[in-house]
Amino acid sequence: MLKTHNCGELRLEHVGQEVTLAGWVHRWRDQGGLVFLDLRDRWGITQAAVDQQSAPDAHASAREARSEWVIQVKGVVVERPEGMSNPDLATGDIELEITELVVLNRAKTPPFYINKDEKIDEALRMRYRYMDLRRPKMQRNLVLRHNVTRFIRNYLSDRGFVEIETPILFKTTPEGARDYLVPSRIHPGKFFALPQSPQQLKQLLMVAGYERYFQIARCFRDEDQRGDRQPEFTQLDLEMSFVQREDVMDLIEDMMIHIVEDVSDRTLVTRPFPRLGHAEAMRRYGCDKPDLRYGLEIEDISDIAGETGFRVFTDNIEVGKPVRGICAPGCGDYSRKQLGELEDIAKEAGARGLSWMAVQDDAEAPVRSPIAKFFSAEQLAALIERFNAGPGDLILLATDVEPVVCAVLDTLRREMAERLGLADPDKVAFCWIIDFPLFEWNEEEQRWDPSHHLFTSPMPEDVPLLDSDPGQARGQQYDLACNGHEIAGGSIRIHDRSIQEKIFGLIGLDMVVAKERFGHMLEAFEYGTPPHGGIAPGIDRLVMILAAEPNIREVIAFPKTQQAADLMAGAPSEAEPGQLAELHIRVVRPDEQ
Repeated sequence: MLKTHNCGELRLEHVGQEVTLAGWVHRWRDQGGLVFLDLRDRWGITQAAVDQQSAPDAHASAREARSEWVIQVKGVVVERPEGMSNPDLATGDIELEITELVVLNRAKTPPFYINKDEKIDEALRMRYRYMDLRRPKMQRNLVLRHNVTRFIRNYLSDRGFVEIETPILFKTTPEGARDYLVPSRIHPGKFFALPQSPQQLKQLLMVAGYERYFQIARCFRDEDQRGDRQPEFTQLDLEMSFVQREDVMDLIEDMMIHIVEDVSDRTLVTRPFPRLGHAEAMRRYGCDKPDLRYGLEIEDISDIAGETGFRVFTDNIEVGKPVRGICAPGCGDYSRKQLGELEDIAKEAGARGLSWMAVQDDAEAPVRSPIAKFFSAEQLAALIERFNAGPGDLILLATDVEPVVCAVLDTLRREMAERLGLADPDKVAFCWIIDFPLFEWNEEEQRWDPSHHLFTSPMPEDVPLLDSDPGQARGQQYDLACNGHEIAGGSIRIHDRSIQEKIFGLIGLDMVVAKERFGHMLEAFEYGTPPHGGIAPGIDRLVMILAAEPNIREVIAFPKTQQAADLMAGAPSEAEPGQLAELHIRVVRPDEQ
């Protein structure tokens, strides 16, 4: 080894020892006859000093060194002088008196500072990702990710799970997003698909009798990007036989509690995890992945608004459109400009407009609002009581069809929580969402779509509804939400071929097509398939939350940009003509069509 210790290891007990360190020059300070170097490696930083009189050759090399040069130093560990300790460094009580210094590699001036935590243009970070990954924050994030996945492997292995790899090259079976296709040279005109998830394969492993399977699986989806989404991502894929919904949920809940408490430095604020029905979550929070670190719950005032003189409310209520709102504490003094900003945000979420009421400490005029004149004193009092509002609070009201009201108030709830600093990044709040509808009606196609995926089993008591009223059937689905993100989705699967074929029929999938796409599964269901269920927590999103980062690119070593591109390597790139010829592929660009 080129070093005897790492740069985060030395303490007072090493004083007097001769050691060798190697790493990157983090900072350097030339004070003439004395040069100080902060040497950095993955484990930390050690301050080293070289004196011109005692080590003239090492001193000359140290004066030449610059940031990010790779060097090796040998010397004696000494205690720092009284009053010179650095409490911000684990090695802050000691320094190294250098006797020898070897330059292992020089470095150009970095495109951005490695030794400063400052805002850097993301495109520049992605272009020089190998430099960005040197920054202490990024190294902490990736070490945290390693610790999370190591914990998961140990946790599940201790509970009888077997880690089994499934193929990356598989059959194209669309599951909601576009597949990434891989052309086959050996079979001209045919394609493999990169898996959106190992869903079918893990179910087949249950048919094969493994009973408890898991995999840290790479998955691929060709879809538009956002802060918590990447074209390739990593999930914990897990499946269990002879289980019910509660068995899977209890296992994952216990595992998540231990990950937060044993691996991260975040504070868990929900234990046990609340369990919300899908309809309840939509009513109270406007979404099925609510952030429970704060309140700001949605209240329905349709009964009050329907008796007022405000036609926008009364006309909507007559046709079944609810009136709901949230109360933002301490925002009653918002200016017209600020209220206009909130209305613009609401409109971007689908609203036609936004009503507001600022609560005042005035018996004659309890609220300040353009629509206050349409409400009686009793109605205003009832509305204020419904929101548990007080003087200085701001009530925001929306009305439209159910999906729009939910989307608008979910957006406003998140916006106000951010403005008020209610979403504490040091806190972690999980909750389960259950009792999802099995189907969603597709108005355009005039058919049912699965709300989760094709293989989700209906609740046993709702199986008769598949023939009489599919829209009322609930699925044995369960989602785990955390801090406003969906962290995991799972379900008890269909293990009976007749029910699976019935689901295919309800969603309008012709049986000829179904057998071509899923015939291997239907056939497997005829050979003794056990009841089974599973779940797939997203590793990227989980680590993103535990690292208190705004998007998953901060916890992935080499992510893609928002445009699904790799700026460092220049991918995607054009293929060589010979490669395309071997694959019998001709590229037709959009402007050539």
